[in-house]
Amino acid sequence: MVANLDIKVNTVGAIMTSRVVTIGMDDSLRVIEGVFRRVKFHHLVVVDEGKIVGLLSDRDFFKAISPFVNTVSETERDRATMEKRAHQIMSHHPITVLKSCPIEKAARMMLERGVSCLPVTNADHTVEGILTWKDLFKVFLPPEPDSVF
Repeated sequence: MVANLDIKVNTVGAIMTSRVVTIGMDDSLRVIEGVFRRVKFHHLVVVDEGKIVGLLSDRDFFKAISPFVNTVSETERDRATMEKRAHQIMSHHPITVLKSCPIEKAARMMLERGVSCLPVTNADHTVEGILTWKDLFKVFLPPEPDSVF
């Protein structure tokens, strides 16, 4: 059963997160680790010459590094995993949407493709934002009166 929601906004551009963190294809995992430590995002958009070429999640990052990095058990081989580059572990050719895409269509795309975010681009594939499952929840589930969101 689909709820009849009174949504005042109906396009991705109205609800997307505009602040996007981008990294380069050749950024090392050591650099990427620093970025993830500084920001509260779970997805980084990988760009080359200003155009989106990939997407890298914190899950991709953690799968690529040794579990012994930054521990007393760390070896030279473990440290070497931090020299991998973004292009080696990113998701290539991510599904993107335009700001004008209807919210419902974008949500269906995310469900059908099994992704937790969609980079939002313009016609030239320049990044303008990112739509995450949290952005969708904020629209479909209005905050409680005492919510901190």
